[in-house]
Amino acid sequence: MIKSDSRRVRSGDIFIALKGIKSDGHDYINDAISRGASRVIVEHGNYSVDTLVVPDTREYLKKYLVSNYSSIFDSMTIIGITGTNGKTTTSYLIYQSLNKLGVKCSMIGTLGYYKDSKVSDLYNTCPDICMMYELLIDSYNSGYKCIVLEASSQGLAEDRLYGVKFDYSIFTNLTHDHLDYHKSVENYVMSKRKLFLQLKDSGIGIVNSDDPYSKYFVSNNLVKYGFNNCDYKVVNYTDFSFEFFDGSIHDVKHNLVGKYNIYNLMACIIVLIKMGFSYDSIISVIKSISSPDGRMEVYNYLDNRIIVDYAHTPDAISNVLSSLHGYNKLYAVFGCTGNRDRYKRPIMTKLLVDNCDRVIITSDDLYDESFDSIVNDMLRGVNSHNYSICFDRGAAIKMGISLLSSNDILLVLGKGHESVIKIGSKRIPFNDGDFIKNVIKNV
Repeated sequence: MIKSDSRRVRSGDIFIALKGIKSDGHDYINDAISRGASRVIVEHGNYSVDTLVVPDTREYLKKYLVSNYSSIFDSMTIIGITGTNGKTTTSYLIYQSLNKLGVKCSMIGTLGYYKDSKVSDLYNTCPDICMMYELLIDSYNSGYKCIVLEASSQGLAEDRLYGVKFDYSIFTNLTHDHLDYHKSVENYVMSKRKLFLQLKDSGIGIVNSDDPYSKYFVSNNLVKYGFNNCDYKVVNYTDFSFEFFDGSIHDVKHNLVGKYNIYNLMACIIVLIKMGFSYDSIISVIKSISSPDGRMEVYNYLDNRIIVDYAHTPDAISNVLSSLHGYNKLYAVFGCTGNRDRYKRPIMTKLLVDNCDRVIITSDDLYDESFDSIVNDMLRGVNSHNYSICFDRGAAIKMGISLLSSNDILLVLGKGHESVIKIGSKRIPFNDGDFIKNVIKNV
């Protein structure tokens, strides 16, 4: 197999040296050879193993992968999901549903690589192109001819899905995020739109038509869903029912929380309908599926609730807040990621301090940015004083739990299912849910 990460090279592999934003694969060629690479593909130099020099290794790699492996995609059902929010939940709902309906379906995304169960974590939502092809081929060889994957804007912009043709491309929504990378909303939209340009000739585009950016996501076979004029219209989201384009109305029972999850369910249901499953079987399976870990995950503490959610965009936080009802006081533990979109930091912080009785600002993944720099951005334009600052995430969560009295809610936001905190080159083991369970068990 061809690899672009020298750490993943095994005996007999081909190593290709790619130039990136922060590193150059040519610096790791000898490491790849020491790990057993039998051939290297480079832009310059000569090495102790078979060496192929090409003008542009990235372009060579794309052509190599397509010519050697893309034919397998014709016999697979590949479902891609893009959007600011909802990618992970929608992927997980489709993955669960298809497996429960007897279709061997694998999944690639934020949660990791899944077949019958989790196989491995992934460093990125959308892995590098070599690993993406490796996972697709592994799925195929393991009998998983259907795969659902999250297509991140950065992954699409960097052609990590180059040559992959989709049977279904889903657009969930688009809100403020990743402008540190894309520089403009227009670039952000155009990156996500690439998923719809990679549909197979018979592929179907599935679009949340309520989103103002939906007009950019078009295909020859386009299906629209939402609360307004569309092919699949939500009639009632409290007692969830939707109207099919023929006028028939279908009631669906489910276990998810919040209006925003109705959009995720609708995308899932449409895929199942288009794949030929009956309404009865779809309605039955929807009752048995759930959100992934770290998405509106509830822990009961006395007569209070502690909710863990991955929300890390203004829209996602607004969705979480709008889904909460019937509580006395509301508290939140929250931090912002380092070396990422600085513009959304004060927006998210203001949303929380305006809607919570108290907010405890804490660390998220700092990467190479200082905690003080992040906090300064977060508090820009915040005039109220109903917040505390606590660097240690565990101590901040304990502080939040100590505030709970009766019928209160504590939100722990930003990291969801994640199992490490990233500070510089360190990966510190920490999971919000596991930490909360341990604290309330010992209180």
